[in-house]
Amino acid sequence: MAKLLPIKIYSCPILRQKAQALETFQLQNKDIKQLLLDMEKTMKERDGVGLAAPQVGKSIRVVVINTADGTVFLINPKILKRSWKKELLEEGCLSLPEVFGLVKRSSKIKIVALDKNGKKIRFDAQGMFARVIQHEVDHLDGVLFIDKAKKITHGKDKLEKLAQGR
Repeated sequence: MAKLLPIKIYSCPILRQKAQALETFQLQNKDIKQLLLDMEKTMKERDGVGLAAPQVGKSIRVVVINTADGTVFLINPKILKRSWKKELLEEGCLSLPEVFGLVKRSSKIKIVALDKNGKKIRFDAQGMFARVIQHEVDHLDGVLFIDKAKKITHGKDKLEKLAQGR
């Protein structure tokens, strides 16, 4: 049974670490399988559109994304190609509650990853799906959306408090 995991907040050091790749055999580990279920539940319960393992205290390259067609699990995702065309849109993050900012991201990307069963998958993503993948892959590299934000649109005071660990 899946359980709700605590979300690591902005000042937590794990959010700034580069996460470690998983080996295919590790996906058979019951703890990893449970983590995927727990991350999915946590993302949905917290009204997130995506969640990266570092956000729940695990420095591994695992991402879950909520789509209209169900949850997408990406293990060791890599962005192979980014479109020249960019879009500037507002983003938020479960690890930065009440903080929002304008971030420019590629409108289309090509991805390679493993699915939750360890099968290699390649696909193209565009629009909001592409944006969420880029946001979550940034988490795996220790990058937060505020690092790329052209402007913080809401929550500057909250950001300062989070930075001070309050």
